Amino acid sequence: MTKVGPSKTSSTAVEPGSVDSVGSEVPAAFRAKRPSSNRKSSILSLAVMALIVPGIFATVALPAYAFSPAPDTSGVEASQALQEITQRDAQTVVVAAKAEVATVSRDGFTTTSAAEMARAALAVEYSAYTGPSAADFLANPPYPNFSLDQVVSVALQYTGVPYRYGGADPSGFDCSGYVMFVYAQFGIALPHSAAGIGASGTPIATSDALPGDIVIMPGHTGIYMGDGNFIDSGDYGDLIHVRPIYDSNYYIVRVGI
Repeated sequence: MTKVGPSKTSSTAVEPGSVDSVGSEVPAAFRAKRPSSNRKSSILSLAVMALIVPGIFATVALPAYAFSPAPDTSGVEASQALQEITQRDAQTVVVAAKAEVATVSRDGFTTTSAAEMARAALAVEYSAYTGPSAADFLANPPYPNFSLDQVVSVALQYTGVPYRYGGADPSGFDCSGYVMFVYAQFGIALPHSAAGIGASGTPIATSDALPGDIVIMPGHTGIYMGDGNFIDSGDYGDLIHVRPIYDSNYYIVRVGI
């Protein structure tokens, strides 16, 4: 029996449908695989290029504003959120249509003159007065010779003394206590009342009045200074000073002459 040995290996490429090196025919599936893969790769490459290339041109053709970064709206959003919170928590006040509107005006301010400041300083000084009383002056008057001009001079010494109800010395005077204290220094005793002082003197015509005479008006008294003025201790919060006679219902009395 003749033995069939293996065929010699040939360097010649195996043609489709031929027998391989071991004498077997190459399966058809393997023979068709390479050409099919090449076609599919080509088709796929063409598809990718068809999608990518137009995209590149479209990107290049985009207007400049397409590349502008989105604006930062965080500040606007925060502001809107704050406004919403404020409106939500705000109080609402309902005002009637006929409600009366109050008129607002500025406070009035006045300057303080040097004279007023001096009077205030005197008020502080006189508040600690420990000198003679009206009774002491009557017992030993410093001005034994009566003079209306001297009365004016003495009366002006107490400018700035504050008003004090019932006061009869420089720590504080009321109106009649002041006139009584001034006249006591001339040795003239006067009662501690406006009506009593009026009754103690001699009424004279206002045209004949001289500085140093006594002004009498309802419930009040002072010392005449001429030209329609007098010096007096007025009322609470006031200081002794010269001012116009404010009441037309007055008369003048003279004592000591």
